[in-house]
Amino acid sequence: MRSEGRTNAPFKPDTNPADPEAEIQSTPEPPYSIFDRRQKWLIVVIASTAATFSGFASNIYFPALPAIANDLNVSLELVSLTVTSYLIFQGLAPSLWGPVSDVRGRRIAYACTFLVFIGACIGLAQTKNYATLIVLRCLQSTGSASTIAIGSGVIGDITTRAERGGFMGIFQAGLLAPVAAGPVIGGALAGSLGWRSIFWFLMIYAAVFLVVLLFFLPETLRSLVGNGSVLSSNPMVRFPLRTYQKLSKVERYSGPPPELLPRKSIDVFGPFRILISNQAAPIIFFLAIYYAVWQMSITAMSSLFKDRYGLSEIQIGLTFIANGIGSIIGTLITGKILNIDYRRVKANYEAMVGTDVEADNSVSRVKTNEEVFPLEKARLRLVPVFSLLQCLSLLLFGWTIQYPHRVHIAVPIVSTFITGWTAVSMQSVIMTYLVDIFHEKSAGASASLNLARCLFAAGGTSFVMPLISAVGVGLTFTICVIVQVVALIGPLVQWRFAAKWRKGTENRDMQNRT
Repeated sequence: MRSEGRTNAPFKPDTNPADPEAEIQSTPEPPYSIFDRRQKWLIVVIASTAATFSGFASNIYFPALPAIANDLNVSLELVSLTVTSYLIFQGLAPSLWGPVSDVRGRRIAYACTFLVFIGACIGLAQTKNYATLIVLRCLQSTGSASTIAIGSGVIGDITTRAERGGFMGIFQAGLLAPVAAGPVIGGALAGSLGWRSIFWFLMIYAAVFLVVLLFFLPETLRSLVGNGSVLSSNPMVRFPLRTYQKLSKVERYSGPPPELLPRKSIDVFGPFRILISNQAAPIIFFLAIYYAVWQMSITAMSSLFKDRYGLSEIQIGLTFIANGIGSIIGTLITGKILNIDYRRVKANYEAMVGTDVEADNSVSRVKTNEEVFPLEKARLRLVPVFSLLQCLSLLLFGWTIQYPHRVHIAVPIVSTFITGWTAVSMQSVIMTYLVDIFHEKSAGASASLNLARCLFAAGGTSFVMPLISAVGVGLTFTICVIVQVVALIGPLVQWRFAAKWRKGTENRDMQNRT
């Protein structure tokens, strides 16, 4: 039965209607998505650009911290707390907007978040005191942070596992562009037009992009539009330009449109349940620790480079470029490796069990075998390698920047390139893995990961500067590396037990359906 307000787009069969038997025999399975590769690229680029706002609002702000502290007559430590508060709400907000987008649609969730973000930017550009600054930064984070979770949901809607790693790499690379460009833009604006111009820039950027998004991004939520072929009378679902369907060759198959996934109620506690589930908790908390240490190093960079090397706001912004470029290059390469690894593991597995892995992208079983597809081998192989490299780069950063008169500034800057590369590559790997497991709640799964990593980062950034003042830069990051090494227990547990846990969950789900 079709839901009210929706109509199915007609499909013209390729067979002769006078021969119904031939038509039945030649009817192929509906494609997972009607969008061809070129159209998927456009959708991913839009979703990736939307996700840049979370990073821009965070990273464009770092070079201006000393200037804001002077203008509002507060200490640098208090202004640094606005980074902590931003990260707290960056973790909490997707837990609301992620489930909304999984039920009501991606487009309406995008529209609501951008309106909140634009309003907060206008207020921040006119703030006169510290209290207003910290409140509006929380509101700004509420509006921008969820774009990552919603974008992950969009990618989960239109891609299969075999191609998801590459598209997730593109998505991650786009959303990480602000890590490189944000501090440079922020330093230039703060140094020339004042720190308030940063928020006017973000407001204009967001308003223009929101119009573009509403015109060009189709609704992809599978419970609303299926594989993209189901139309709706809802204006927030039916976007103005339906050029995708007109251009698509994939949609011209014989047979009826696919059945819609069942509609569900908004479950704001869904991300919290994913967060504590045995299928996700070990790997999520592992990534949260590594992300927190990465953010601690980024937060400390402004003060450390200013105090140790005497850099200006514009020069401080330039020091962030290496970290951003490393992040972008790392996730692009990692996305390609994920696709290669998946194809290799899938081919070996199909040869072993003697049948094809189900193509419906919804379960990890094979059609005639009770074993579970070894998803961990396909996705998590490189996690220990990235972990080791990040630990080494952090040690290099901490101990070289502690002795600025003995070590050239290029050495700690190069170390941030490696840190950015490895931190974001791990994030891309684990986010892809979670979307694979929780594909019907892909935005919620991304929100659970975001919740853990941002709350850990909020805690880490709140005490990194006091810890550096107490024990020094080198020892601070040595302590961080020790914690990271202990955290490797998480991936080991995931690798050893996750497949068995997933099989048990699937068995229970099958029993409940019957």
